[in-house]
Amino acid sequence: MPAEAAPLSPARVAALYRHPVKGLSPEALDAVDLTAGAFFPCDRIFAVENGPSGFDPQAPAYRQKTAFLMLMRDARLAALASRYEAATTTLTLALEGAEVLRVDLSTHEGRAELEAFLTFYMGEEARGPLKVLAAPEGFRFTDSLRSGFLSLLNLASVDDLAQRMEAAIDPRRFRMNVHAEGWPAGVELGLAGRRLMLGEAEIAILKRTERCAAVNVNPDTALRDLNVVKGLVAAYGHADCGVYAKVTRSGRVRIGDRIHVASV
Repeated sequence: MPAEAAPLSPARVAALYRHPVKGLSPEALDAVDLTAGAFFPCDRIFAVENGPSGFDPQAPAYRQKTAFLMLMRDARLAALASRYEAATTTLTLALEGAEVLRVDLSTHEGRAELEAFLTFYMGEEARGPLKVLAAPEGFRFTDSLRSGFLSLLNLASVDDLAQRMEAAIDPRRFRMNVHAEGWPAGVELGLAGRRLMLGEAEIAILKRTERCAAVNVNPDTALRDLNVVKGLVAAYGHADCGVYAKVTRSGRVRIGDRIHVASV
């Protein structure tokens, strides 16, 4: 997989996703309004603490992903289809096509109901009391707090890996915000420090994204049916796939928008 940074041909936005609750399913979007210096809207704004972690909402600090319910360890979360309505702070969960929970996460009662459901659903996999946490202003429950403002995945890189592993790989496994198509495989890995136009917004690429075992979980079946991390290392000698970026100019991004180098 080449990692050449220039010249960079234009690409397009193929898909947009947010993950309101850390570890739960992604939500597809048609468009999103990005704000300079801010995180991807409604992404990782809630997390479920898996036993006491010492997280203090008055002084929020990064905690290892193992402090929360998350796919790397809790694969069965992928079987829950989640939907978050930001206007009403309502989370809906469905299992095998049937709604099993609808709660208002802005209320103590709603959070307690979600905690009770997940305690029952996770069973012995729950390490301790489960607690729904809401991200304070300016904080997100990302795996890389200092660089996880927005994530971008090159679909050609996923296709290249799939060919090498001789297996179908759903891009949703990588839990990224923006899916790009039109670039050669691997080109995104050499973009650190470059600024790109993403629709009407501008982003600056920060660093490559190192993958963990969460990508081994099939988002449809909730089974660990592929060792994607091992496949990455075998194919390329590293476990990186995708990049983190920050928003440097506010603007709207829609599916189909161009991604190209920003003019100086």
